[in-house]
Amino acid sequence: MILHLDLDNTLIYSVRREIGERKKCVEYYQGRCVSYMTERTAELLKKLPESVLPVPTTTRTTEQYGRIDLGIGPLRYALVCNGGVLLADGAKDVDWYEESLRLAAVSAEERGLARRILSEDADRTFEIRDVGGLFLFTKSANPEKTACVLREKLDSGLVDVATNGAKVYVVPVNLDKGTAVRRFRRWIAARDFRRGERVFAAGDSIFDLSMLREADMAFAPREMAGMPGLREDAVVMDGTHVFSEDLLEFVLKRAEWQDGKGE
Repeated sequence: MILHLDLDNTLIYSVRREIGERKKCVEYYQGRCVSYMTERTAELLKKLPESVLPVPTTTRTTEQYGRIDLGIGPLRYALVCNGGVLLADGAKDVDWYEESLRLAAVSAEERGLARRILSEDADRTFEIRDVGGLFLFTKSANPEKTACVLREKLDSGLVDVATNGAKVYVVPVNLDKGTAVRRFRRWIAARDFRRGERVFAAGDSIFDLSMLREADMAFAPREMAGMPGLREDAVVMDGTHVFSEDLLEFVLKRAEWQDGKGE
């Protein structure tokens, strides 16, 4: 199976998030630890069998993803920049990226309008960053207000506006994580016929909803229960343990059963 994994608050957690004392640092930035993983999560990752192909699927940029060390060696594949960039053995797949740019080109004018709106936004607290020519990112002192203005003036058929804390994103609708999951299923099946038959996905935010809808089986933390857009059959963990632990325990049991090693 393919296991698409969001990173932040799905597999790893900010230093601001309480995940218990048994944890290990997985990301350093400017000389300080900024993200942790529970020790149990690290143990479970190492137990994933070859039949499970973990694919980090994140809005993080290539550089931000590169700061993370999960302790299991480099993963073969990762989808970064909201799926606009495919890393294969650490290298950017040029064909994938060029296709992403073609998809993004449809909404180029809308993103240009978004940049002009944001440049005049008094609540903006960060530069307007064009991430790889794919989508826009900034921060706001009042992110919901900033997002509301953008939604009123932009074509929702071409771009989505989303917030995550103080962060504000303007993303082409055809470059969401769900699109990335569909593309990767085709891409990997063309290279390895054994892959892509079953696709699992796990995420914790609005950015992950399209990915969860596209997967054959979806996993979400308790905090997402009842969220508009979350598929009805998603496996919502009860919160007994940290989400990453419950998720990987489930996946391991499912993999053992599929491999004929379960009870």
